[in-house]
Amino acid sequence: MTLTVAVQMDPLDAINIAGDSTFALMLSAQARGHRLFHYAAEDLNYSAGKVWARAHPVMVRRVDGDHFAFGDPVRLDLGEDADVVLMRQDPPFDLGYITATHLLERIAGRTLVVNDPASVRNAPEKVWVLDFARFMPPTLVTRSIDEARAFLAEHGEVVVKPLHGNGGKAIFKVGADGANLSSLIEVFNTAYREPHMVQAFLPGVAKGDKRIVLIDGAVAGAVNRLPGEGEIRSNLAVGGTAAKTELTAREREICDALGPELKRRGLIFVGIDVIGGEWLTEINVTSPTGIVAIDRFNGTDTGAMIWDAIEQRVAALAAG
Repeated sequence: MTLTVAVQMDPLDAINIAGDSTFALMLSAQARGHRLFHYAAEDLNYSAGKVWARAHPVMVRRVDGDHFAFGDPVRLDLGEDADVVLMRQDPPFDLGYITATHLLERIAGRTLVVNDPASVRNAPEKVWVLDFARFMPPTLVTRSIDEARAFLAEHGEVVVKPLHGNGGKAIFKVGADGANLSSLIEVFNTAYREPHMVQAFLPGVAKGDKRIVLIDGAVAGAVNRLPGEGEIRSNLAVGGTAAKTELTAREREICDALGPELKRRGLIFVGIDVIGGEWLTEINVTSPTGIVAIDRFNGTDTGAMIWDAIEQRVAALAAG
């Protein structure tokens, strides 16, 4: 099966090929003989019932500083000329992101979009996770300084973070004395129109924040991300380090609860974050990462597993 794959992502010249999951997926697709095209979300267009993009044919290679080559751009009809669209641009999950999901939803039934755009739109990472609150640490979503103070008084130490943030950005720990909590909420209220997430601080984060990757609802692998010196954040993008890991019984319980719903929603490539082996904090569906580190520690080929799932979905779509 040879597929035409359109990759909606950020500029290729800015990625770190040593750890970028999208680049790994592109290499895997190319190794299978699939044809790759690259375009940015802002290159999407709609006219006369068609969704199309100004896209470049692209070849990729694992060579630092010379990792891709573009062909001449073409007008690529995503509903007619593509078999798969990988929606892989990084958040913020803003109106531009949401609009892209609405446009890509219009090619449903003709082209497979990974992840399903309607499901991505309806499952923002720090909001949909509230459906699984039984696995989460104590959590408050609010814009209220008074509510944040009361939550801090109840839980002693808290973490405050943007509801639609990503990559470990703008995450703050507030101690039991509440120093700067009011100022922090005021700054967040100025910077963001939506509410913010306040969670009880989990000391177990010092032992790592596990990224578990699920493919079509099944566990593919995991990596433990350890915070750097003087940090509470373990995201690899902000200096965390990766370590080999295994799943706890509680983590398997979490995955068993999530898996059927992920599969039903067409969320093929998902990364969940679990702290201390038991506390679910995020369900990442927009542009999950981690497969390069997982494969390095486990000797697996997660990219191939993702493409196996995609090819099965494409075949089912073609069969009607």
